[in-house]
Amino acid sequence: MTRLHERLSAMPPERLRGIRRGVEKESLRTLSDGQLAMTPHPRLLGSALTNPHITTDFSESQVELVTGAHTQAKDCLAELTRIHQFVYQAIGDEQLWVSSMPCNLPPDDEIPIGQYGTSNVGRAKTVYRMGLSHRYGRRMQTISGIHYNWSMPGLSNDDYFGLIRNFRRQSFLLLMLFGASPAVTSDFVKGQPHGLQPLGDQTLYLPYATSLRMGRLGYQSDAQSTLAVSYNGLKGYAASLQDALTRAYPPYEAMGIRDSQGDYRQLSTSLLQIENEFYSTIRPKRVIRSGERPLHALRERGVEYVEVRCMDLNPFLPVGIDENTMLFLDVFLLHCLLSDSPLDTPQEIAALARNQQAVASRGREPGLRLERGAQQVLLADWAKELLAECAPIAHALDKLHGGEAHAQACQSAANALNDAAPLPSARVVAAMQQDPVNGHVGFAHARSTQIRQALMASALPAMEFAQFAQQALDSMAEQAAIEAADTQPFEAFRQDYMSAQHLVV
Repeated sequence: MTRLHERLSAMPPERLRGIRRGVEKESLRTLSDGQLAMTPHPRLLGSALTNPHITTDFSESQVELVTGAHTQAKDCLAELTRIHQFVYQAIGDEQLWVSSMPCNLPPDDEIPIGQYGTSNVGRAKTVYRMGLSHRYGRRMQTISGIHYNWSMPGLSNDDYFGLIRNFRRQSFLLLMLFGASPAVTSDFVKGQPHGLQPLGDQTLYLPYATSLRMGRLGYQSDAQSTLAVSYNGLKGYAASLQDALTRAYPPYEAMGIRDSQGDYRQLSTSLLQIENEFYSTIRPKRVIRSGERPLHALRERGVEYVEVRCMDLNPFLPVGIDENTMLFLDVFLLHCLLSDSPLDTPQEIAALARNQQAVASRGREPGLRLERGAQQVLLADWAKELLAECAPIAHALDKLHGGEAHAQACQSAANALNDAAPLPSARVVAAMQQDPVNGHVGFAHARSTQIRQALMASALPAMEFAQFAQQALDSMAEQAAIEAADTQPFEAFRQDYMSAQHLVV
């Protein structure tokens, strides 16, 4: 605690004021009856390839809304809200599914994969997603979440990796406080072992779960479980990723690059096709240049920001996240940065994975213990310790910005340790228990409809709508220009892009 206080006191105010955050938020498009929208990405939203604020994630039916980077959380939330308002006005009777866990889905091979046009870069994005569908199945890819991108001026690569190591140790707290996916449709896990309990006829859940999305049903992979990526520095991290990006993986070799008709099945036969395939609760990131590989960008110019990837959509909030949550994340990430951060070990990496699974499936269970070094400690005790250490950071930020918003965000978290009923995961379970016949789908559909109505009632002003609409038109023209400029055959483009020479400096 003393060293944390010393580091906090030594932090120049201009660096704290320079903290920037942005949000990427995924949501499935659904019809008014709650079924997955099978329509193409709406043209009024522009090009999913080039629109900087509205794109798609895995599926053509899965929009991803992207804010810029903001020095004020309230400004970030305001931009995210405006993007939502434009999207709702542009998609007609469709709505955005407010839960991380999906609606009723069609058969796996009918879930539409994202389409990005005829350019080589656009085709590569679709082939990558085809690879994901063959490797992991399409259903898993429809799970949606929020990514919180965070940076502070003056940080070195080692500073960011120290933050990342501590985040991985302590992110159980975020799953407990903000996890909001304790249930899923019965069909989602049909034919596979799951260990879930029935809640009505159409829903499966775990009574103390916080985030099934971050557990065994979410972004997990037997193939990737063989990876023990260390976060002890950029050099070792990059070497681990390069090995996974270039080492052939026998099951994927057997799958092949193309099928017997010549259609592409995946971008490569390596353990990872591209860097983004590596699943992690947090990533070191750098804005890339056109055609550049992310790993090359990191190696050449260093870490620019971190991407927090463990946040569920909160179905009780209009855009899935609120200012209070953002302010808590800012405090939490500063705590991760300012605290001592010993180097990780393979043994600790394995223990952290076990902790994540335990909190995802049983995080609200009274008496739950986690692994902390050689000890088994109560989650509640560890959480209280972390929140106590966060308090002076919150006060320092409040002193800088005025008001008490950061301290109030931490106090709300502390209150939840004494009474779990207000936690999003507990509220979701309670709502479904009141209507077990309709369960997960009924609850999420009702909330999606209510939120759509609320955001449509405060429609985007005509001038701002026109700006988004013009940006969409510009993105379509930009995609057309990229397609017109292509001269290289796709296979030659693929081989060049996947070459290991583009991963190194």
